[in-house]
Amino acid sequence: MDFVKRAMQQMALCMALGAMIPLLAAAQGMNSTMDQKGSDKMGMGKPGSLSPADQKFVMKAAQGGMAEVQLGELAKEKGSSDAVKQFGQRMVDDHSKANDQLKQLAANKGLDLPSSLDAKDEATKTRLSKLSGDAFDRAYMKDMVADHTKDVSEFRRESQSAKDPDVKNFASQTLPTLEDHLKSAKSVDSGLKTTASK
Repeated sequence: MDFVKRAMQQMALCMALGAMIPLLAAAQGMNSTMDQKGSDKMGMGKPGSLSPADQKFVMKAAQGGMAEVQLGELAKEKGSSDAVKQFGQRMVDDHSKANDQLKQLAANKGLDLPSSLDAKDEATKTRLSKLSGDAFDRAYMKDMVADHTKDVSEFRRESQSAKDPDVKNFASQTLPTLEDHLKSAKSVDSGLKTTASK
């Protein structure tokens, strides 16, 4: 009887240990994942750790960046002036790069970015897609000046006041490009107005 009792105890102990192994492995896996990402060591923070203001900025930046790429594609296709087509190509190139950086930052923070344009940007795209020639060029560049004026202001503010160091860094690194876009947009827009007035 003692033999059966002892065998049953050993079997129960083995089952208990067997049940704990996956739990220990999962806990170890979580630790190694954190170590591999090095999130706390590299200032990445914990997922979902962004302040509401930083989170709002990241979401707006993602929406705006996506819109700039899609409108840039439209400008390459429908623009009549070489300057507008070149500006559109630059929007596609620069904003695609910034969007990729933002996606990485968002992934590190556990934040899901939007995958489609918001209603305002969709309406702008629809309105511009119905135009062609000089009318498209003027409307597109007017939008680019307005958008980049607003973007520069928002990125400048976030580069100074963001709570999260990675968001602050993204805003600071992207700001000079946006300032250059604004300068170029004003120049192209001015050139179009000069040509139209002749």
